[in-house]
Parts: sequence; C-alpha cells; structure tokens
Amino acid sequence: MIRVPSPAKINLFLHITGRRKNGYHELQTIFQLIDLYDWMSFEITQDDSIKIEGLAAVQLEQNLIYRAAQLLLPHAKQPCGLNIHIEKNIPMGAGLGGGSSNAATTLIVLNQLWQCDLTEQQLAAYALQLGADVPIFVFGRNAWAEGIGEQLSFIDLSPKQYIVLKPDCFISTQQLFSQKSLTRDSKITTFCAYQLEPSLFGNNFEPLARQLYPEVEEAMHYLDQFGQAKLTGTGACVFIEVTAEMNLEQILQHAPCQAYLVNALAESPLRHFSMIR
Repeated sequence: MIRVPSPAKINLFLHITGRRKNGYHELQTIFQLIDLYDWMSFEITQDDSIKIEGLAAVQLEQNLIYRAAQLLLPHAKQPCGLNIHIEKNIPMGAGLGGGSSNAATTLIVLNQLWQCDLTEQQLAAYALQLGADVPIFVFGRNAWAEGIGEQLSFIDLSPKQYIVLKPDCFISTQQLFSQKSLTRDSKITTFCAYQLEPSLFGNNFEPLARQLYPEVEEAMHYLDQFGQAKLTGTGACVFIEVTAEMNLEQILQHAPCQAYLVNALAESPLRHFSMIR
C-alpha cells in the first residue's frame, strides 16, 4: 500500500489576454500550491483491472485518475492491477485543482510503481493531455503560467497563510466562458509588475461569478471586510491573505460557508517522491 498526499492550488490572479482561433483562451496566472490535501492510496491487486474508490460521482472512463493510468500503461515494464482509494478533502468544482492534482499524483506514483522510467518533462506532456493545470502538479513547484496555462516559469513565493471559503454552489466553467461580458483582452504583464503591486491583479471571472452565483457574492462580501478577497480559477472558492491583525478564529467561525485555513507551499510534498523497490 502506497499512501501519498495530493495538494491543492490557488490562482493568485487570473487574466485572460486573448483568444486563439481554436477557441482556447490565452491567460496569465500564478499557481500557488497550498497544504490542503486529498490522500491517495495505491494498492496492488492480483488482476489487471484499475478500480477507483472515493469518487463515485465520476464515471470511470471520464475519471482523470483512470485516464492518467491509461496513458502510462503502454510504458509499464511491470504493470499490475490497482485499487486506488481517494480520501477527498479538496472540494470538487472549486477552482482548487483537486482533480488535476489527483491525475498528476497518479502519473508520478505509477511512473515508479510500473517502472515506466519517464522523465518529468515526459510526464508533464502526458499531464497536458488531461488538462491545462495538470502539469503544475507534476512539477510540484509554484509558477507563473501563460499560454493556456501550460507555459510555466517556476518562481519563489514568500510563505503566507490564506483563508479559503467554499461557497455552496457548483460553478459551470463553460457558462462563465460563454458570457459576452467576460474580459478577454487584459494587458499582458510580468511577474515583476505583480511583485510591485499585487493588489492590482485580479481575476477576470470574478465579476461574472459574483453576478451569476449569489453564494460567491456572499462569500466575497464577507471576506472583503478583512482585506482583498479573490476568486481562484473559475471558482467557486474565494480566498484572502492572512494578516497579523486578523482574528482568525472569529473569521473562520462566522464564515457563511465551509472555511479553510491553509499555508502556502514552497513545493509539493511529492516533488521528491521515490519508492523503495
């Protein structure tokens, strides 16, 4: 039995800078890994099947974990059947990257368990087939991202804490992208500009999420009392940076929805994952 953490992320900002002919949107963002974890257990079985427990709501063929395993199977020198169990702590459909992280964790673990011997770059290429924000979890480092999110420049971020709220709603990413009022021409910027004035960097999806989802509006209005609330990804989670003067216990206790106190990670706990064979 192998049991490993699968971390979440937040987007410290998210700008859409253009749109490609194929319909994909160009963006700029910062991925910050945080210590909110799903836990994944991999148990070897005697048959050849791959079974996943803990995500009953997702059909097997559509499950990113299953799809990640299928991508690696042709490279496996020692393939085996698996029972994969998920202890789900990262809320789904929340902009925290839980599904992407689970997929990346599967790639990292099975690369060693099945002795695929793929490099980190090769794993990241497979990760991109599963989703634009899966590679960041393969590399396990905070990054400035461009393109559709796959062009990564790894960066060092100062250690911080965040309060994250999960409004009781599920946001349709497709619905947000389809809105005519979505800003798609944010000016291209730099990490240096962000470092100088991070408060000027927001999320292009935030006005729409607040307008279309009252639960998001309520959560952001609550956090705005204590600082600058931000939406992560396409939501639904919102967050705020912790400051010394905050009464954390009171803020968490009176939050209008599920609240988390999280720490920024310098790197994923899977960054140097290795198995003793």
